[in-house]
Amino acid sequence: MAAPVFLLAPPRSYTSLINAMLGQHPQAFGLPELCLFNVPKLIQMWVRTSDEMGNDAKTRHGLLRAVAEIYAGEQTMETVRMADRWCAARQQHSTASVYRELVDKIHPLVAVEKSPAYTVDIKRMLAIHKTFPDARFLHLTRHPVGQCKSVMSLYDGTFALFVNSIEFQADRAVVEPQYAWHDFNINILNFLDTVPAAQQMRIRGEDVMSDPPTHLGNICRWLGLRDDAEAIEQMMHPERSPFACFGPLDALFGNDPNFLSGPTFRPHKVKVPPLDRPAPWREDGKGLFPEVVALAREFGY
Repeated sequence: MAAPVFLLAPPRSYTSLINAMLGQHPQAFGLPELCLFNVPKLIQMWVRTSDEMGNDAKTRHGLLRAVAEIYAGEQTMETVRMADRWCAARQQHSTASVYRELVDKIHPLVAVEKSPAYTVDIKRMLAIHKTFPDARFLHLTRHPVGQCKSVMSLYDGTFALFVNSIEFQADRAVVEPQYAWHDFNINILNFLDTVPAAQQMRIRGEDVMSDPPTHLGNICRWLGLRDDAEAIEQMMHPERSPFACFGPLDALFGNDPNFLSGPTFRPHKVKVPPLDRPAPWREDGKGLFPEVVALAREFGY
């Protein structure tokens, strides 16, 4: 079994694009968001919960699309129904065993996945490492201003609200995405403290966006994958992934809707704003929290 690769990052950190790019490597298989390690048993993915980034129908879309593609070679309403039956037959299995079955099925290709929900709770990441002791973990960072602005632009900051990223002021409570940016990255750092250094890598998403051939090549060498021109060229086309589009009506998602509607990579240099300016989403003119600034500087911003 080839050791899988997991991208760890808060949502809106270039994870969809970079996951799809790595997944287009000829030796890899880029998965949609499986969210399997959100819960211990598969049946729990069919039970609605009230916890952070809890389960709803959309949470299962990535798994259903992956099973349809891996076992049937296509994603249609019929193959998604087959995938649903596949899951029903395994409803009492652990999610760890289901994930291992998928990884075995695509062997010798290397599974590449990102589910931002894993970063909500360190227990989810520990479960990944327990299941795959040889897994590699790519910590993907994004400047807090860029990530927080992106979160606030998506459904009016619903994600930040959903994970209780809220600031309580004297007369009201407001959505403040900095809390999530900071806490999820701290969860990742605390988890990676338990992982051997050789199995982890940190990279700034902005660097990949500005010079993908160089940084994708670095990632490939770390993973022990080919880094020749042909492999790099294939990774420059994330839109060719079978999951880089909306799925059938009964499994539409499995990824960020913005990515699904426009998965083509367009080379560009990302502007990295200063850390000492007012936060664009705040009405009071205040800037980034000191702990956010300190962590951003640790990440090289």
